Amino acid sequence: MHYALGSINLFTKGRLIYMAEIITMGELLVEIMRPQEDTPLYETDYFRGPFPSGAPGIFISTVARLNHSAAIISGVGDDDFGKNVLSRLKKDGVNVDNVIVSDKGNTGVAFVSYSSDGDRKYAFYMSNSPFTMSKAPANNQEEFRDTKFMHIMGCSLMSNANFANEIIKTMHMMKANGVKISFDPNVRLEMTSDISVLKEVFANCAVLMPGVSELKMLTGEQSIDDAIAKVFQSPALEILVLKNGSKGSQVYTRKGLEHTQPIYKVKQADATGAGDSYDAAFICGLAEGKTLAESAQMGAAAGALNAAAFGPMEGNISVDTVREMIAQNER
Repeated sequence: MHYALGSINLFTKGRLIYMAEIITMGELLVEIMRPQEDTPLYETDYFRGPFPSGAPGIFISTVARLNHSAAIISGVGDDDFGKNVLSRLKKDGVNVDNVIVSDKGNTGVAFVSYSSDGDRKYAFYMSNSPFTMSKAPANNQEEFRDTKFMHIMGCSLMSNANFANEIIKTMHMMKANGVKISFDPNVRLEMTSDISVLKEVFANCAVLMPGVSELKMLTGEQSIDDAIAKVFQSPALEILVLKNGSKGSQVYTRKGLEHTQPIYKVKQADATGAGDSYDAAFICGLAEGKTLAESAQMGAAAGALNAAAFGPMEGNISVDTVREMIAQNER
């Protein structure tokens, strides 16, 4: 089954600054990581980093490395950590003209430790990060021509109420101009009791990309079949990509299950960001007019390549490496 989408647009600061096929709006930060498993954050020991990060940053970096024009609306501090993130995104080819650089706050930082059972523990320092100052762009329809997708992350909606409102404004503006909204509600129930803002984005998204627990959270259903049926009650929804860790992913449309995608096995160095890279490659596949199966293969390949490297966006992801990973696994 092929899935082709029409082309439309991008944002501006009152003038045309860049045409991007895929955009996102959300937090940017750096991660400082324990290099060894089972070393708690409270113990005195070594860290590695800083690594450029933030789920929207990982997503949009992957988009750019797969040769699609990409842009992000965000903010960083006028500090060395901000330079770390921005230099990486620029190197990857992401347009960062709408990333605020401010001395009124510090770039967000996350300290991360890993346990041998796969769990991760974070200590976030993001409360005064300038990404929360980001605003919805001006709605000049003449300048909305080339954007096909706006991707939204649940973690971005939970980070700051005012920033979440700006994301919602941007979403409605983009959708009104023909842009497809894709949504990864990567927030767990233990992180929030108010999911109303998540439900508003869900009600407007064409592509939903949750994990199993997130699908149940959005629908209030405990049965997977009931949850799948319920999400397709949304008139906007066209594609559901259900991600299920080591079990791979399943792609659904209103017709039912279209494709089951196994994971591509690699020697895992760090799973952080693998799901974000999956999202990015899948959306790139749709933007290229590939079938749902081909898009899921691209997602699985990008996710595996991300997980094979230590650091949130350090995987060797490119058009060639994704193609090679698919070829090796689909022979």
